[in-house]
Amino acid sequence: MENSRSVKLDAFDLKILERLQKDATLPLEELAEHVGISSSPCWRRIRRLEQAGFISRRVTLLDRKKLNVGVTVFIAVRTNQHSSEWLTSFKEAVKDMPEIVDFYRMSGTIDYLLKAYLPDIESYDALYQKLISRVQLSDVTSMFAMEEIKSTTEIPLTFYKP
Repeated sequence: MENSRSVKLDAFDLKILERLQKDATLPLEELAEHVGISSSPCWRRIRRLEQAGFISRRVTLLDRKKLNVGVTVFIAVRTNQHSSEWLTSFKEAVKDMPEIVDFYRMSGTIDYLLKAYLPDIESYDALYQKLISRVQLSDVTSMFAMEEIKSTTEIPLTFYKP
């Protein structure tokens, strides 16, 4: 596996990444044509980008509402516990909860921020009860999204510097 620091991306690589993060199912020929190179060099570049870790995986994005998890909840957590043992148990508890899709350690007045996808408020309450039964938390504030205005999985490529 190539080290990502040793791989310098050029304009072709960035175009490949930009296009693939919009649609990873794009046929190779169409991708190569969009980028402005032939199929074989395009395939080699994709393989190199994967080996260097710029492409970590390819996934299929699902429609949450059609799968009955249309409620987005942001869960702000404060704690008085800051030991490595406590953090390990918190991480393990969250890993066991597939409803929680994002988990961040924060700066400022909130210690951790979680994002969960659920079908309804009752499901959130069950998740909340499960969470507080597994780890000691001093304050939990939940915020239910009223409207999703922007949500993307695309990484901005404009900041890349070789």
